[in-house]
Formats: sequence, C-alpha cells, structure tokens
Amino acid sequence: QVQLVESGGGLVQAGGSLTLSCAASGMIFRINNMGWYRQAPGKQRELVATISSGGSTFYANSVKGRFTISGDNAKNTVYLQMNSLKPEDTAVYYCKLESAFNVYWGQGTQVTVSS
Repeated sequence: QVQLVESGGGLVQAGGSLTLSCAASGMIFRINNMGWYRQAPGKQRELVATISSGGSTFYANSVKGRFTISGDNAKNTVYLQMNSLKPEDTAVYYCKLESAFNVYWGQGTQVTVSS
C-alpha cells in the first residue's frame, strides 16, 4: 500500500510564500515522476509542476519563475516552493506519484491566497 502524505498548505497573503511537501511511503517500485497538481473550485484539476527521477522538471506557464519543484530521492519526498503567490493560485494542491506500474494521488492540501 502506497501512501502520499502532503503538508504545508495554509492561508497566505498575496505576494507571500509557502512550501508544500509530499512524502511517499510503502512498497514503491521505481518512481518515474512525482508532481503537483491543483484544482480550484469549479475548475478541472491542472498540472502545476513535475520532476522526474533524474531531476528533469516541468512547469505550467502560470507558475514559471514563481514556483520551484525539488525532490529527495532518498526520502521519496517532493517539495513545491511557491513564491509571489497570487489569489488565482488558490486551490487544493495534490501530489501525484507515477511508478513503473501505478499512479498514486495524495489527499490534497488547501492553499488559500488572500488579496
């Protein structure tokens, strides 16, 4: 049983920063990618950023230059440093893990940015 535990969400003023963490545990066979997605009320879930096991990163245009994704392979943990937050970044942020055979999702953590 693989579990993804997210932490670090909260309420922040526009222009502020937050760091999200996602720790994976359980029987995981070869992690290919980990990433962050978000879903705002009434909208579809969208990709925010991903990182491969080799360290390659990808960002949505809306967060480029403001968010940084990083990972710790030894701890099976991925981080999302979010700077210069905007009200439109308000959403539930979900961690995703892609292994060789399965895809796993975390339970989500709320990020609210006030104007």
